[in-house]
Amino acid sequence: MTIDAHVHIWNLERGHYDWPDASVPQIHRTMSVGDLAPDLDRFGIDGVVLVQAADTAVDTALMLEVAESDPRVRGVVGWADLAADPVAFAPVFDDLRRNGRIVGLRNLMHVKGVPQWILGARQLENVAHVAASGLPLDVVTSTHAELPDIAEVIERVRDARVVVDHLGKPPVGGSESARREWRAMLGDIASESTATAKISGLSSSVGPLDAWTPEQVRPFIEDALALFGPHRLMYGGDWPVVVLAGGYERAWNAVADSLNGLEDAERAAVLGGTAARVYGL
Repeated sequence: MTIDAHVHIWNLERGHYDWPDASVPQIHRTMSVGDLAPDLDRFGIDGVVLVQAADTAVDTALMLEVAESDPRVRGVVGWADLAADPVAFAPVFDDLRRNGRIVGLRNLMHVKGVPQWILGARQLENVAHVAASGLPLDVVTSTHAELPDIAEVIERVRDARVVVDHLGKPPVGGSESARREWRAMLGDIASESTATAKISGLSSSVGPLDAWTPEQVRPFIEDALALFGPHRLMYGGDWPVVVLAGGYERAWNAVADSLNGLEDAERAAVLGGTAARVYGL
């Protein structure tokens, strides 16, 4: 079974999204799983995991509604406010958790504008509550410089099951020294057996998002395979953001080609098995 573990949808008539905005007209419209369906069919992708696109209950409700009606949606990574008072967070999260379609939790920590936001006292207490439930926590960074914060979360909440989105935003198109720095930071996380990561969102870190080449992306995928192994990595298309980074087909081909040297079972893990296990699909 092939799973795209990182797909977004949004309905601009249903709720507010800080992004996308008018600066990206290609995706500044309602986006549905149906819009992605031709690519899913073309590449033999059996199902998707929907991942929150806004820190709102409305966004999570939309994803759950779609999950109820579209069999391609195998799970939803939803939202509950990790910065809330833990006394208030617990019942909200527990109620959300009772919905069997919820397979993970995420907050848009990379746009909070607060250094080390995820390491706040409330956040860590609420992460511990999530960890105790057995639900994985997706974490998203704006640059790889934020990866040490994730490593500290794992150190301080020992049973946290962390999923690093987009390989922590490696410096694709950057310097070799930046690559070494990223690899060392990601390696600190990969050393924890409870951590996994998504090969997703590998757009250029220099210039336009679509300035990357497969040759630039491949070394980062190879590094991730060396650090995590295929059974702790999962494929994610990052649609529709990937539209800005050259399109779904280009991203899929770059990832798929980079996996050609793996054994069949290893390739199957990255393309679906890991996601099924981590998210309990």
